[in-house]
Amino acid sequence: MTNLPVLLPAYTEMFMGASGLALLMYGVFSSKEATRMVSNLVFLTLLFALLLEVGHGPARELAFNDQYVVDRFAVFMKVIILGGSAFAVLMSLEYLDREQMGRFEFPLLIMFAALGMNMMATANDLMSLYIGLETYSLPQYVLASFRKNSLRSNEAGLKYFILGALSSGILLYGISFIYGSTGVTNYDAIAAALRGGGGAPIGVVVGLVFLLAGIGFKLGAAPFHMWAPDVYEGAPTPVTAFFAIAPKVAAFALLARVLFGPFMSMFLQWQQLMIVLGLASLVIGTLGAMMQTNIKRLLAYSSIAHVGYLLIGISAGTDLSIRAALIYITIYVVMSLGTFGVVLCMRQNGRMVEDIDHLAGLSQTNPALAMAMAIFMFSMAGIPPMAGFFGKFYVFIAIADVKLYWLAVVGI
Repeated sequence: MTNLPVLLPAYTEMFMGASGLALLMYGVFSSKEATRMVSNLVFLTLLFALLLEVGHGPARELAFNDQYVVDRFAVFMKVIILGGSAFAVLMSLEYLDREQMGRFEFPLLIMFAALGMNMMATANDLMSLYIGLETYSLPQYVLASFRKNSLRSNEAGLKYFILGALSSGILLYGISFIYGSTGVTNYDAIAAALRGGGGAPIGVVVGLVFLLAGIGFKLGAAPFHMWAPDVYEGAPTPVTAFFAIAPKVAAFALLARVLFGPFMSMFLQWQQLMIVLGLASLVIGTLGAMMQTNIKRLLAYSSIAHVGYLLIGISAGTDLSIRAALIYITIYVVMSLGTFGVVLCMRQNGRMVEDIDHLAGLSQTNPALAMAMAIFMFSMAGIPPMAGFFGKFYVFIAIADVKLYWLAVVGI
């Protein structure tokens, strides 16, 4: 019989999985329209799971043969993931009714994706990393194409699925190199193998490159960003909001745990990759956003640029850089929630507004909404005294702390 205390650190995920299956059965066998009820129950389930996470102690706990780890970093990231997912469900309620997309599977897909993202944040093994990543990816492919009568939504889902499958293959290819060179997949065991001296084997270096490429796709970092603008534009707006919030947090948690855990001894190798990917994301995200006419495509390129700040932040490889990145991503989640909330509220002649030109005159027709949009946009641009400025400021402090002044100058 399984030793129950060994499983207890994962009680949040077990609760979410059991609740998801129960709500799925309720939706299937419900004799009436169950979308609103299931959405409300999913929202409450996510909030309760968030409270369960807050109840975790500060001690580091392992489960499932050391493939699962709970520490303060994991708890912090999961709180953001669950909070962002809960608000995504909340923002979708009116949209589903208005657009006649009322299907109870929608909120459940968000919850199962959140379950996968929690697993990513707590992975302590390359195999559990991959299982969590696929658990979160598969519901997202369905969510992107949820409007089955929309050509753009179907195209978004198809592109996301094809490129997502490719990135998963690349990630698995990297894992195979790492396992072939070290003989282990557990993070702690990999770290011990690489600390043995004599430098990292070439197989591990190659495997790490492929692994980071796969994670870079999930983050939407350049040059693995090609899916983001089309998927953000074609997916239903609440889905786009969800994509911009929780998955970014989960992918960053995964990246930080991998780099600062098993591969910390290879800092000089992965630091160069983080700098290149960060600068590419900054340049492509910023310049790409300037040419957009669609709000959702603009926000897609904006998210790419924000990922660039995160990557150049953690390239410092210090505890200060991790703290700065955590502050940045927390502020980014709030900014994204607010921005997409405003986009969901904007309507013209009974239809949603997505073109930037249609924002003209918003200050006369709806001053409060225009003011909210301006505040969130200035914050995303990093204009003081908005919160977005302080997020970037802490990232630049972390970079300057290790004397990468030129990187801070380019970031500014």
